[in-house]
Amino acid sequence: MSVLVLVLAVGAACCLGFGFVLQQDAARHAPLGDFLSPRLLLDLVRVPRWLAGIGLMVCGMVLGAVALGRGEISLVEPLLATNLLFALGLSRCRTKQPLGRQGWAGLALLAGGVTAFIVAGEPRGGEAVTDPARHWLIVGVMVGGALLLTAYAKKSRLRAAPVLLAVAAGLLYGVQDALTRVSGERFSEGGFGELFGGWQPYGVLVLGVVGLVLVQSAFETAPLRMSLPALTATQPLAGIACGVGFLGDRLRADTGALAWEAAGLAAIVAGVVLLGLHPALPGADRVLSVSARG
Repeated sequence: MSVLVLVLAVGAACCLGFGFVLQQDAARHAPLGDFLSPRLLLDLVRVPRWLAGIGLMVCGMVLGAVALGRGEISLVEPLLATNLLFALGLSRCRTKQPLGRQGWAGLALLAGGVTAFIVAGEPRGGEAVTDPARHWLIVGVMVGGALLLTAYAKKSRLRAAPVLLAVAAGLLYGVQDALTRVSGERFSEGGFGELFGGWQPYGVLVLGVVGLVLVQSAFETAPLRMSLPALTATQPLAGIACGVGFLGDRLRADTGALAWEAAGLAAIVAGVVLLGLHPALPGADRVLSVSARG
């Protein structure tokens, strides 16, 4: 594993985690009538705290893009999942809430899961799949799943809407990471002409904007602990699926390695959930059902 890729990915996770805390702190005061509407972004862009959070998120995305350009997505995505550690750290400084057993257990599971997956899987590059049908099948499943979750969250009377929106955003961000890597490869091969001659950079932009609306809508209506764990757990799983599915990433596939990889991913998800439920993460003034918004 390249030390540079490690530093870039962890730096990206730090910026993302800090940025999410600032964004949620601003979004929870936004008008509820803007739920799942681009108007939400227009309202939030007037809030300096939200702009600072977006600035940090952009820095994180740039660092993540550089890391994806230098390393396999199956390696970078688990490292990006550590953004929740940085979000929890910032929140802990603001709330003075100790980590306690739950926090330390979540930290151990997340760190151990990332280590187990990377060590057991030994992610490495390979030949990307050239069959466009396979590309569109995997991307279509991810995007289609995100659309279904969003539609259900909008119509459902359940209070789980923020979680559903966060999962949907995680799916989109996982695909966005895969397309970012493809865009970087195209730029390396032929510069801007080659880059903008394909659909991938435009897909990155569209997915980023739609994902941002979903995330801010989730942040607007519920505490950070209800949405960020789902987002953090879903994005690496979607990214790894794209990496192995059509980007040519290869993982060890013997029985022992597969068992450790599965255990590592399970530990990452469990750690993310434990950390996300930690009381140090900021709450919100309102947790409303979708039906209450009309």
